[in-house]
Amino acid sequence: MARHWGRRTFLGTTIGGLLSTATNLGPPALGAEISRQTVTYKTVGGCAVKADVYNGSPATKRPVAVWIHGGALIMGDRRGIDKTLLAMLIKAGYVVISIDYRLAPETKLPAILEDVRDAFAWVRKEAPRSFATNTDRVAVLGGSAGGYLTLVSGYVIEPRPAALVSFWGYGDIAGKWYSHPDPFYRRQPLVSETEAHASVGNTVITEPPPNNKRFLFYLYSRQNGLWPKEVAGLDPAAEPHAFDRLCPIRNVSAQYPPAMLIHGTADTDVPHEQSVLMDRELTRHGIDHELVLVPGGSHGLGNIGRDEVARLYERVVAFLKHHSV
Repeated sequence: MARHWGRRTFLGTTIGGLLSTATNLGPPALGAEISRQTVTYKTVGGCAVKADVYNGSPATKRPVAVWIHGGALIMGDRRGIDKTLLAMLIKAGYVVISIDYRLAPETKLPAILEDVRDAFAWVRKEAPRSFATNTDRVAVLGGSAGGYLTLVSGYVIEPRPAALVSFWGYGDIAGKWYSHPDPFYRRQPLVSETEAHASVGNTVITEPPPNNKRFLFYLYSRQNGLWPKEVAGLDPAAEPHAFDRLCPIRNVSAQYPPAMLIHGTADTDVPHEQSVLMDRELTRHGIDHELVLVPGGSHGLGNIGRDEVARLYERVVAFLKHHSV
């Protein structure tokens, strides 16, 4: 069987901005040709877990692209999808489904993965009859923690997605970058344990309330190297093998879907080495994939010009159409 090896690309940088995928900006403004419908794909413990379905054509049997939002699994919601990327996917003929999931630390990672599995089960069962889609070949995209969940979908979802795109995501949640105090975040004012826990709650949620301070919990977790414990409910030092099923880099096989990895080399939140390591593992298993490194790009590529980001999105759409249409 022929094997297609990964391609590594470096993009130049310009000035400008792209808002981080961790930022909740509300639903993107839609053109008249795009409709949005909100559905509840599951209810658990009295909490409705929702998805937004974006349509742009009355044609039947359109392919599906699932978007998974970022925010360290602590922040954000389904409305954080970038409007330029959304418009490009719609123009390319996709129905875009942006999903919520229960947020940490009120919900731990294993249950969050249950939400992701249930979301895809709903997409496979309900989207064809409710939105006239073709779910034989589903594409998945996500940014940051959503990029992590996108990479997880490559081995926990059956049937497996047709293609994955991880924007500044990560394949290892037990490594030192997440389980040890982070030097970058330690240079910021230290958040106390009391402040951190006061910024979250005990009630299961999928959509943070307005003017919330949940970022303080994330900051505290990074400053003290506690993210795996607080989010997964597991200690990588005491239970290293408990992370085997939670780390995409440990689950790449010959059956893993084609993947595109996009990362800025100046990312101070998720080291770009996380995508480089995934690139190496995908190459080792002969997976068709592409690594795109953006020199000087920050997390979310907020310091890169919109025109250049749009060109990057064009490459993303071309990659997805090649593998999922």
